[in-house]
Amino acid sequence: MATEDESSAWRTFVFGDEDLPDPDYPIDHVPRDERKGLVSISAVLLGFVFFAGTLWSGAEVGAAMGFGPMLTATAVGYAILGVYVAALCGIAAKAGLTTVLLARYSFGRWGAKFADLLLGGTQVGWFGVTIPMVAIPTATFFGLDSPTFTLALIVLWGVLHLATAYFGYEGMEKLSLIAVPILVVVGLLSVFIAVGDAGGLSGLFAGSGSGEMGFAAAVTIVVGTFISGGTQAPNWARFASSTRVGFWAGLVAFLIGNGFLFLSGAVGGAVYDVTPAGDLYEVLAAQGLAAIGLIALILNIWTTNDNAAYAFGVAGSEAFEFDRKRPFVLVGGTVGILLALAGAESLLIPWLSTLGQYVPPLGGVIIADFLLCWRLSVPRMEDVDFTGVRWIAVLAYAVGVVVAVLTAGQVVPGVPAPAPLPGPGGAALNGLVAAFVVHTAAYHLLEETGVLAGHDVDAAAERL
Repeated sequence: MATEDESSAWRTFVFGDEDLPDPDYPIDHVPRDERKGLVSISAVLLGFVFFAGTLWSGAEVGAAMGFGPMLTATAVGYAILGVYVAALCGIAAKAGLTTVLLARYSFGRWGAKFADLLLGGTQVGWFGVTIPMVAIPTATFFGLDSPTFTLALIVLWGVLHLATAYFGYEGMEKLSLIAVPILVVVGLLSVFIAVGDAGGLSGLFAGSGSGEMGFAAAVTIVVGTFISGGTQAPNWARFASSTRVGFWAGLVAFLIGNGFLFLSGAVGGAVYDVTPAGDLYEVLAAQGLAAIGLIALILNIWTTNDNAAYAFGVAGSEAFEFDRKRPFVLVGGTVGILLALAGAESLLIPWLSTLGQYVPPLGGVIIADFLLCWRLSVPRMEDVDFTGVRWIAVLAYAVGVVVAVLTAGQVVPGVPAPAPLPGPGGAALNGLVAAFVVHTAAYHLLEETGVLAGHDVDAAAERL
């Protein structure tokens, strides 16, 4: 039977010091004296976007289009992605709220629970499908790629990825401040070696590509690499010291950082015949730098996956309106590790495709709501009597999803749908824009006119 001291220790492990508020404020506005500067926010967001899948996408587009046209598609795609995420980050910094708490303003108290399920649930899946991406190469590197050893590494890496999320923003910040400079230096080193092996820039630009991908399709892939993940960026940008800091941190990470990673994948994919094409570890191994490649891969996956764990932690806090995230980080992480042990890594590409259809319309609603409806004059949560469901947002989100489905030609991978809509920016962008437009129109036509009820805001409400 557990002693009182043992029970107390376990309770502290799960909930933290219950005499103090959760330092990450999962269901409240981040206080002004807890805000961070541009370097801190940028580091955490850069750690989030440095993900191996972006490298593979860069290699795919570069091989299909040729290096020159790929650069143009990359510039257009990441301009779209960067502005979208930067807008969300600026809104989050203004309000000091996570994505799911922003959704409470947009969708209502009960409507936001859907956002919790969508954003938190999908991040549990993400956590599960990405752990093997580092566990399997680690086993291979040490020549111990037996099933038993690989499964043990999945558990080990899963626990380590959870650890930094468990300690919240501070834990992720410390890891990112170490990992991001290393990943940038390694990426630049790899590109420099690859350009030399290609015979210089002229050799790199000489390839014409297979011609199997048009400009619109390439922009679709570029935007899709992280538009769903970018919708979660407010979880960290809410710590920014000002709206401007939040906006620029989002732009730096999702325009410059993601673009650099995409370009690195294209260079590696163009010069070396490795599988997956453009993968940083495999490219560095081909360059004779396998040990450096493994370190880079470990940091690459770790700084993305701890963000996923943090995201489902704060989503769980909002869903249950519980002021501590740690229990949800631990439970969600356990489920994610079990998914990884069950072989979920094979679902990575379908998972990315599904996220790209169903998450961006939610971001479109939030941006429209805070920029054009609230006009960034955000009342504190305690001054708002939130309606149960804000139907204009539900309508806008539903239209956005339908547009995304009819652009992609699939409900989910393997379940086809008609595809009558053109997709110059892809299903993600089309769904986002449709949700943005419909929410704005529905607000002015239905909510401002009193046809549908909105929130009740205290006349003396403090505005952020």
